[in-house]
Amino acid sequence: MATGLKDTTAIVGIGQTPFSRRLPESEKTLACRAILAALDDAGIHPSQVDAFASYTMEETDEVEIAKSIGAGDVTFFSKTGYGGGGSCATVAHLAAAITTGRATVGVAWRSRKRGSGPRPWRDTRAQLPTPAQWTRPFGLLRPVDEIAMLARRYMHEYGATRDHFFNVALACRNRALQNPAATMHGRPLTREAYMTSRWISEPLCLFDNCLETDGALACVVVSRERAADCRQRPVAVHATAQALPAQHHGMVNYWNEDPLTGPSWTAARQLWKQADFTPQDVDVAQIYDAFTPLIPLSLEGYGFCGRGEGAAFTEDGALEPGGRLPINTGGGGLSEAYVHGFNLINEGVRQLRGTSTAQLPGATTCLVTAGEGVPTSALLLRTLP
Repeated sequence: MATGLKDTTAIVGIGQTPFSRRLPESEKTLACRAILAALDDAGIHPSQVDAFASYTMEETDEVEIAKSIGAGDVTFFSKTGYGGGGSCATVAHLAAAITTGRATVGVAWRSRKRGSGPRPWRDTRAQLPTPAQWTRPFGLLRPVDEIAMLARRYMHEYGATRDHFFNVALACRNRALQNPAATMHGRPLTREAYMTSRWISEPLCLFDNCLETDGALACVVVSRERAADCRQRPVAVHATAQALPAQHHGMVNYWNEDPLTGPSWTAARQLWKQADFTPQDVDVAQIYDAFTPLIPLSLEGYGFCGRGEGAAFTEDGALEPGGRLPINTGGGGLSEAYVHGFNLINEGVRQLRGTSTAQLPGATTCLVTAGEGVPTSALLLRTLP
């Protein structure tokens, strides 16, 4: 995103369905409900939508969505790769299209039924493309197995402990307790429960893993000028980035001299050079949390602390309201819902509107990140003057 796109567009509508396991609706139906809710939130009729942005592993395409919601002529559509790494890039693509005059009303969405049906990696007989064909024969069958390798390396190199990972899980769960829409609302997490839970892929236990959730979310992006006429307080798209580091391996950067330096480092360099503020000026962050170790790694990558200091950063309530950097104030993927990170975008908007269930007084800047470990993307959001 060039500096010429800074604050030229805003998110003016957000919508979502309930989150649960085994929802009866199809992914297409869930997607349409979230999109229509977001348009209603913005006060924009579906016939005015002329741009769509989604990301891969989405089963519902823009052709079906456009017909089903009653969109007008569509003049821009894009699809960003790498699953959860593409979430923030959808907003970036819409911002570029609107600023350059290719569209006027853009919709981004994510619809998933992860809580229904089998996971693709459970079929160990499947032939996989590079790079998984080299690692699966040695036992790295699932994403959690690959992140467990990173976590063990991080613990060895920098002294991270399971207590640090618990700090992450607890901060997300505490925010879910405040959020009636969260899957884990009403279900507190204790250290004892965390430490005695079953292993999923050692050293990662049950509570180090994101939820498996059905549900959908969407947001609406328009120009800054048009945003002034919408129903809700607009949230400016201040800066965005996408990142694929040199010689990246896939989910884990094995080819890098330092495998703990993931795509967030590349994204951060692009993001901060566009911004009018620094990491120290961020009031709240929504950081992709498919697994707890991704939080300290991302804290380092995006410049909130030094190399190897991410684990210690989580101590003393630093991730809670009133701490150094409150994160994932809706509960995140660990405790609200795992919909490939789109709920982090919507929660960032709520914080800057002042409507979050865990509202931070006076929040004006928010970082939102997509998946660490995979080619990724990020957003800086802020309130408009």
